[in-house]
Amino acid sequence: MSQPPARSIWAMIIRNFINSLKPRQFSGTHMGSDHFGNKYYEIPANPSIGKRRANRWFEPKDKEDFQQEMPAEWEAWLRGRRVEVPSDEEVLRNLAIMQLKKKNAIAIEAKAGKKTPMEKGMESFPKRNEYEMIPGKRQNET
Repeated sequence: MSQPPARSIWAMIIRNFINSLKPRQFSGTHMGSDHFGNKYYEIPANPSIGKRRANRWFEPKDKEDFQQEMPAEWEAWLRGRRVEVPSDEEVLRNLAIMQLKKKNAIAIEAKAGKKTPMEKGMESFPKRNEYEMIPGKRQNET
């Protein structure tokens, strides 16, 4: 039986140094875009050079706007919670469901006699007397 080659620390250092001098891919492959205008890119994993995870990022439509929306399917892909790129049909189907839920929420608010516009962020949480905004204090106590 032949013995496996000895693992020399110097051989590993030299091999890693030579691999570090090889050209790397800095521009990603365009994987798709969403209805907001964001573009998504990926550099796939390459275990042979020690890269176990793919690099994924997006370019927003407006680089100055920090309150941009992103479909949940694309966010899951970016964070590595899903392997496949979401299809346009899947994103549009979920967008239609989201818009239907917004429409139903507005109808429920209209039945309750309240006319509140749909807001983004923390302000979108309904402000009602039975909800506590500060723990331990009711709305009318603040």
